[in-house]
Amino acid sequence: MLSGPPALGVRLALGALRSPLRRPRPGVRFAGAGDRLVLPGLRVDVDRLAAYERVCGFPTGEDSLPLTYPHVLGFPLAMRIMSGRGFPLPLLGLVHTSIDITRHTALAASGTYELTVFVDRLAPHRRGTEAVVVTELRDGGALVWESTSTYLSRHRTEPAPAPGDPEPGSAPAAPDPRPLPVLDEWRLAADVGRRYGAASGDRNPIHLHPLTARLFGFPRAIAHGMWTVARCLAAHGTPQAVRIHAEFRAPVLLPGTVAFAADGARFELRGTGGAARVHVSGRVDPLPGGRPR
Repeated sequence: MLSGPPALGVRLALGALRSPLRRPRPGVRFAGAGDRLVLPGLRVDVDRLAAYERVCGFPTGEDSLPLTYPHVLGFPLAMRIMSGRGFPLPLLGLVHTSIDITRHTALAASGTYELTVFVDRLAPHRRGTEAVVVTELRDGGALVWESTSTYLSRHRTEPAPAPGDPEPGSAPAAPDPRPLPVLDEWRLAADVGRRYGAASGDRNPIHLHPLTARLFGFPRAIAHGMWTVARCLAAHGTPQAVRIHAEFRAPVLLPGTVAFAADGARFELRGTGGAARVHVSGRVDPLPGGRPR
């Protein structure tokens, strides 16, 4: 039980310092899997929320939380777990590969909530090990919002991946034959990562500046994966009771131009031009009933 949210910057720095000491391997285990961090009495900072809404394209000034915002609230708790001494995967290099979000009912921005985060399990992956992280938001004891994120730590596996395997998070299910029509093109400024980092607290250096991004192998800064999903959902629209699934398939370099495509439940963010690379793919499905549980 926590008395306040962890300091995200401190946890990110601590995780970075401990990363070189962690040597993940096939079959690695986490003794703390299932242990819950709980933050009761959580209230939303409306100024920070408004900054988040602006950078992601959500309407501002409404008494409701955007679908993706509870992830921002839970991220410091997740980083406290994954930067802790017992967590076996290095925080540096973890790749957010997918997220599933279920919102059971509308979430008032003026509400008071209980936030819970835990690592459900570590799972083998063809390119390493995935951490499955669950975030839950409760209102008066009722579960009103929940998410499951997968984070991949790459390391040698047995057997080794075959040459030509797709990148982590890029292996879709059987492709839908219908191409998604492009609805809009977005020109992304170089400072998108800095603005989202200020609103969300996630100031990972790969998102902030070309020089710091190059230290991690990127030619330029890249957009936060959760910004790309939030921006797509702001454009797509979502019902109050909804389930979404999104896969992060390739980084978005900043500055750059991307195309938003959607048709019915499905959406994509992809590059422009002939051989456009898909950056994010996902779907939005209404949730029957739409009541807290």
